[in-house]
Amino acid sequence: MSRLKIDHITRYTYEGTVSRSHNEARMTPVSDDEQHVITAELAVKPSSASIHNYVDYFGTRVADFDVPHRHTVLEVRSSATVDVDRSAAAETDVERVGWKQLRDPHLLDTQAEYIAPTSLTAAGEELKAVAEQVRETAETPDAAAREILRRIAERVAYESGVTGVHTDADAVWSDAKGVCQDLSHVAIALLRELGIPARYVSGYIHPDEDAGIGQTVAGESHAWLEWWDGDWRAYDPTNHKTLDDSHVKVGHGRDYRDVPPLKGMLTGGSSTESLDVTVEITRLS
Repeated sequence: MSRLKIDHITRYTYEGTVSRSHNEARMTPVSDDEQHVITAELAVKPSSASIHNYVDYFGTRVADFDVPHRHTVLEVRSSATVDVDRSAAAETDVERVGWKQLRDPHLLDTQAEYIAPTSLTAAGEELKAVAEQVRETAETPDAAAREILRRIAERVAYESGVTGVHTDADAVWSDAKGVCQDLSHVAIALLRELGIPARYVSGYIHPDEDAGIGQTVAGESHAWLEWWDGDWRAYDPTNHKTLDDSHVKVGHGRDYRDVPPLKGMLTGGSSTESLDVTVEITRLS
């Protein structure tokens, strides 16, 4: 088990004075069977912002806030302490399903959102061909998922700065490079093409397993995926591994657009002049 303290700061500095802005932050980790949130706080500057907290359709904690007056800087600070213990999940032996079970009408109904493609996860001709190759050789959905993840690791290299939030799975596969959200989108696209429910996960990762207790390191916002095979199974395609106690989940959705750390609208002023994001993670135990 790990106890992690996560501090996530996002700061927008606007080119001109903004008359008003409305935003949603999805930065607070979720409590579930594998992690427990001990403390969580979110603060906004200007401090006059009105914050409304709720849980969205997908189960993610959201801080919805409005800055109703002129401002040139917007800063969002999220701080959380989380206990993470994935050992029990790793030992659980839930029976995996076969291809026949994935065609069950009840499953198709309850998991419809995670089977249907989105604009970021729709498979084009090249990805469809890959999915068909996997389908021909994989005897089970589990085998198909493992083969998909192997092919992504073999083909797509991690490279920052070459994609954006609007880059879709087809473009990532074609260019053979991208970041964590891109690799997750490719895996989701291929899984859904085979009828395997898959969802996008947003969270954090502690990047240094050698960091000592109490040592603060530069952490990362991170993304991975989960697919349904009798239960939700998670995998980190960026680091080529199942989840461990360095991963902290914030939420899940159909793709990145359902769980961005921060999104919003503004009126007045001009486009964003600068964006600074800092994530610091401290292992407390």
